[in-house]
Amino acid sequence: MEPKSLVKEKFFIVIRGKSRKGFCRGCIGRAEAETPQGELVGLLYSGGSSAGSPKSGGVVRREDTYPLTRHQAQLLLFVSSSAKRLELLCNPQLFSAICELSQDDLVVVRHKKGHMPGLVKNLMQIGRKEGKEDLHMLGFEVEFVDNGHSLPTKKPAPLPLFSAADIVQVVPSYSVPLGLQWKDGQCGGLNRRAVTRINSLPNMGKTARQAKESPIERSVFQSQHSSTPPVLLEVGSMVEVVSNTGVKVYGVVQWLGVPAGKHVEWAGIELDFEVNGCSDGKYESQRYFTCRGNRALFVPITKCSPDSRFVQPSSGTETPKPIEAPPVLPFEDSEGDAPPIPESEALSLLVGKMKGIQGHINSCYLDASLFSLFSSAVTLDNICQKPADTEQPITCTLRKIVNRLRRQGFVPAESVMNFRTQLGCDTFQTDEKDPEEFITVLFQKVLHMEPLLKLRSSETSQGAYTFQIFLEKEQVGQLPTVQQLLEASCLSGDLKFEEVPSCLMVQMPRFGNKYKMFSHIIPTTELDITDLLYNSPRECFICGHLAEYECLQCLPDRKLQPGRIKQYCPTCNTQVHTHPSRQLHSPKALAVPADVAADTSVPRHMMQLFAVLCIQTSHYVSFVKYGPDPHSWLFFDCMADRRGDDNHGYNIPEIKACPELGDFLSQPEEELARANPTQAPELVRRLLCDSYMFLYQNPAKPLSKSNHQES
Repeated sequence: MEPKSLVKEKFFIVIRGKSRKGFCRGCIGRAEAETPQGELVGLLYSGGSSAGSPKSGGVVRREDTYPLTRHQAQLLLFVSSSAKRLELLCNPQLFSAICELSQDDLVVVRHKKGHMPGLVKNLMQIGRKEGKEDLHMLGFEVEFVDNGHSLPTKKPAPLPLFSAADIVQVVPSYSVPLGLQWKDGQCGGLNRRAVTRINSLPNMGKTARQAKESPIERSVFQSQHSSTPPVLLEVGSMVEVVSNTGVKVYGVVQWLGVPAGKHVEWAGIELDFEVNGCSDGKYESQRYFTCRGNRALFVPITKCSPDSRFVQPSSGTETPKPIEAPPVLPFEDSEGDAPPIPESEALSLLVGKMKGIQGHINSCYLDASLFSLFSSAVTLDNICQKPADTEQPITCTLRKIVNRLRRQGFVPAESVMNFRTQLGCDTFQTDEKDPEEFITVLFQKVLHMEPLLKLRSSETSQGAYTFQIFLEKEQVGQLPTVQQLLEASCLSGDLKFEEVPSCLMVQMPRFGNKYKMFSHIIPTTELDITDLLYNSPRECFICGHLAEYECLQCLPDRKLQPGRIKQYCPTCNTQVHTHPSRQLHSPKALAVPADVAADTSVPRHMMQLFAVLCIQTSHYVSFVKYGPDPHSWLFFDCMADRRGDDNHGYNIPEIKACPELGDFLSQPEEELARANPTQAPELVRRLLCDSYMFLYQNPAKPLSKSNHQES
């Protein structure tokens, strides 16, 4: 049976599936006919460096394509990389704005000298159309804005040409942007191609922009804007600010308060891009938060409004319509297991909005746990692997989540909801759980791993997947470290580790969002568990020789480093306990290997911090260390913002770089002990105040398939 012809011209991009008869992912095509089986027969266009001439024909399944208008197809055709085409398609707000660009719109473009702002001047047709099947590619001529207070004078040299994928932000401008000076200067032209100028852009947008307002109209607009009662904003809100000349900039609120010398509430905003004249989080001489240089903008809160890119217009008489989620980059798990994201690629792959794992229906406990465990931890590499004959569907689902996160930097909510359904228990699908409950089910029921911890109490041994801190508050100081909490808890509970664990997850003495024993906890970046190992050599707290006794009652002693575990050789044990205040102590004899000499040097066993789960008002977030550099920290929130209301819309996950956490934790322990957490940068303060579980790894002892239970 012959294919039926398509009446209307239809363009598409291939979004999934393996290469089949000419088409592959990221290819642009035009459907010529459709088979009875629903497959599209069409032309495949080349692009990027030459005219959009049909290169070949092919067949592709309709469900493996995404429809495009002619204009969209022409814009994407000029993008030479198929991966960048798909990446742009998965940012619908940006792609839609690019498709509707008007003349003199302000854009920020990606250039070899960095992100540079400029004005769109012309839409360009690239290539010569020699055949009726040819399709012109489209690009943009952009005139850069300089660092000063005016635009550069026109030069005879041609303006640089950019593809849609080179545009990283669209800023609808009301006037020539004289009020903000953007970082980065002039640049030379790019390589030229055969182009035809379309002098105006009459049909690029759906409606005309308000680009020609008079100064009076513009001042009225700004007066209304500044006098409008502010909506409820909080730290983490995505906002926009309009400058005195109408230029709109976007960012995230990092601080709210009244600066010194002011009398009304201001907002400290971390902008999406660098702007000359802005700071790194300081206003005048006071630091209110920390971010990259030239990104911190401080303005009265009345100048801020919600980010219009994520706000749906509504009226009181209209019934809210479901908001369609942005298209998701398809993923086929056919390339083997992805390794943890390397430090050099983490920022470019992960940082931004719609990054990480998308939250949905109380999933934050699970999203934060999965991101912490599998994005960058070396120890947990490949633990999803099992022999093919014993692998379960739920393990395959988990592997796809991990691989998708590591390769694409984003996992849609549907993938995680599918995983929650496969967990079996109804409460996992709808209710908020505690991370430790999920982690136990994950390792025990999904991955079939033996307990990660082997704990010994007296003569009995028990297994566990996480370690819960139990202790009396008086045993440590008011601002304890994780090291002190772990040692005090093990000592008071008479617990020891039988061996050095590959992964140690330490749950803080708090229960949900209702109770926490300490207002702030100082992270320990390198956790020393040498003195917590059973039947392992330990050195005397006083002289460094082989220890044979430990004393719980000495733990809080103010004269002996309170909060630190105390073990002694026989001589020091006698001397320490001759003091009148310690004569009633009851030191306990340690199990010491018989073949260890008294002056043996005891090797230290260290665990490295790689993630922290935090909770605030029933919402879990996580901090993850993505590399060995002290500043390599990320902050992840699976529900940082939302588009639409509770019934119609979707959550917007976000990942931020958090180098200020590295600055804080790099201080000596004595400085940390004297730190005032309330004066720390916002994200640092959040970590210190809201920490729920600290995750440590032993890179020298990765988990592997040998740790799996027999299924």
